Amino acid sequence: MIGISADFDPLHIGHVKLIRKARELADKNSEEVVIYLNKGYSANHAPFFVGYDARSRMAIEAGADRVIPIEGLHHRLTLAYTVPIRIAMMIEDGVVDYVDAADVSTDKIEKYASSFARQGIFSGIPRNLPNRNVIRWFAVNEFLYAKYKKKLKFHIIPEYRLDEEEISGRYIRKELIHNHLNISENISRLLPESTLKILEEEIDNSRIQGRRDLEIITYRLNKYSRSNLLDIAHMNANAVDAIIKGRSYQNEDQVWASFRMAGYGPVLTRLAISAIEQDVKREEVYKLIQHYQKQGIIPPDQTVDKVIERAWFVASKVSDGISSSDAHKMFRKGKSIGKKPLYSFDGGMYLRSFEVDSLKTGVEGSLYVDKHGKLSCVIRTEDRKIKTPLKLPAKLATYLRFLVDSHFIPLKAQIIEKKQGFRIRISIKNT
Repeated sequence: MIGISADFDPLHIGHVKLIRKARELADKNSEEVVIYLNKGYSANHAPFFVGYDARSRMAIEAGADRVIPIEGLHHRLTLAYTVPIRIAMMIEDGVVDYVDAADVSTDKIEKYASSFARQGIFSGIPRNLPNRNVIRWFAVNEFLYAKYKKKLKFHIIPEYRLDEEEISGRYIRKELIHNHLNISENISRLLPESTLKILEEEIDNSRIQGRRDLEIITYRLNKYSRSNLLDIAHMNANAVDAIIKGRSYQNEDQVWASFRMAGYGPVLTRLAISAIEQDVKREEVYKLIQHYQKQGIIPPDQTVDKVIERAWFVASKVSDGISSSDAHKMFRKGKSIGKKPLYSFDGGMYLRSFEVDSLKTGVEGSLYVDKHGKLSCVIRTEDRKIKTPLKLPAKLATYLRFLVDSHFIPLKAQIIEKKQGFRIRISIKNT
């Protein structure tokens, strides 16, 4: 099998070059050309402009033999996680050759990828490297060889340009929206005839998508509490604070502005909005990563245990007076403190006497970071809602804040009674 992983939203003449290369390889050995087509959300975590069925037809018309849907990943996971899953799926399906396009030579890509693979780095590939995602595919392909004792053979062709300009689905979609879905001559020249015909059918039948459920997104952003927002995957404390300050939301531009204020880039913003749209909880993502981790598909630096260990290491070093950035560098170089991270610990609370009377062991709380940046907890008892900052040693406070900002580590808070009085037990769920 010859594989291609794609969005094809819509399939354009640059994609045709990919399929023709795959077809050339396939015909030599009577192989199939199989497109692993993203469904639901794109690889960049956005809703599709053209529906899955139409994009599948475009792929077949362009010369593919078969289309396999990839779904349930791109509104939950970053590319650092979806790439290993997709490569593993291809290898298990029997794909031998993989075709992609890049502006950088294969030799350079292999050089970069081998370096990162040797270092065990698959998620922290610098953003300034050209074709960073292709490099990630090469590096992960090397990593998965240890599991499968085989790997994909990559065939990289130059990215196709027309009149010295790059052809992209993003440009085509933008122009179509700008032209009120009228296909201009400028757009039609970028599309093969088969795509053009299918796209016209989709437009004529009002099947063009590309829109988020803004009603549910704005409802959640306007109504969810800090603790509820923080329980959504890919939300950190800064994002939650910016969302609260930006209320009330009526359009997507306002949402994007709040995420920019929180320091989110375009890709992470799209992922966070997709998680909000689908109400994806941290625990859901945590379990999904664990599932693939148990299969040996997730690279070591990305396992949930490594994320927790990193938070513990950095918190420990920060308590020793080392900056968090230097501590992160130390951890990436393999430094260790020799003490396992705590998966459960107790904190104190600031309670009034009448609030103490409402508490009992087993009552659950929800963690959040208040508008002043203090780690806090909200507890709902039978007769009242109690909000309180947490009392924690500096090291544990720093550790908890890193876990809160991890994007997918789910945290549980529960009241326990000790000799000294009531405490809040904070633990990582499902451990």
